[in-house]
Amino acid sequence: MASEITDGADVSSRFARSTTEAADELRTLAAGLDALQTDAADRPSVWRRIRQSVLPPIICVIALIAAWQLYIVIAQPRPDIVPAPADVAAALGAAWETAQLQQAVFTSLERGILGFLIAIVVGTPIGLLLAEVKPLRRAFGPLISGLQVLPSVAWVPAAILWFGLTDATAYFVVLMGATPSVINGLISGIDQVPPQLRRVGQVLGAKKLSMASLIVLPAALPGYVAGLKQGWAFSWRSLMAAEIITTGGTMGFGLGTMLDNSRQLSDIASVLATIIVILVIGILVELVIFAPLERRLLRGRGLLQGGSR
Repeated sequence: MASEITDGADVSSRFARSTTEAADELRTLAAGLDALQTDAADRPSVWRRIRQSVLPPIICVIALIAAWQLYIVIAQPRPDIVPAPADVAAALGAAWETAQLQQAVFTSLERGILGFLIAIVVGTPIGLLLAEVKPLRRAFGPLISGLQVLPSVAWVPAAILWFGLTDATAYFVVLMGATPSVINGLISGIDQVPPQLRRVGQVLGAKKLSMASLIVLPAALPGYVAGLKQGWAFSWRSLMAAEIITTGGTMGFGLGTMLDNSRQLSDIASVLATIIVILVIGILVELVIFAPLERRLLRGRGLLQGGSR
């Protein structure tokens, strides 16, 4: 009889412990759900995001223009050396009215985007190969890093001799400027992939090709996108250098050509106007394409703080 009472007490004790553990798990789950709801509620509104991300650069630009105009009023420099903001705006408006600005922007964007896409197509498989095959990485890794730090303008003379004054020269310079960054960005992203993901892929029977394309590459996307962003910056700078140097022949009229023509005419207002357009395009590409893509990737991995959304 005593043993039956003891067994009953043990059962009751185990039942009580299991009930307590279940209650603790429910409280933990509820706390997690509350945290998720609080996090979602703390997401800034559209106006707050605009105020945090758009207004500061606009205010900065207005302050710079005001300081520029103040310098013109106080120092009164020669207009052919330091033009006023109104003169630069007038030069920009004149280029728009003659349709030179539209033509130059379209030509340069077409070259830059197409050359960058070619660099992605070339650099992505090379990056995967070098990241997965260690002997190849040891052999070609230093060369890729050296090409990344090599100024892209150094390729212009060779490209002119190989391709002449044609669009192929610009595309080649863009390719050589962007591809090393794409490769190194992908390699860096793959190096940060947790080994557990590879082991899971091996357990599920993934082969080398499917492992690289379906597991490693998606996991390496943050580093890969960082490499793409840097690659675009290099390709845009390389393109401007190529267009400035390779004028004439069958080369189209791009922003670099427009900049060099203004320099030959000693039109400093047009020179500054063209520089501003080149700068604005680079900023817009960053804000419209790469910044949202990075935020989406980081948010999907839970790496983005609520205030940065």
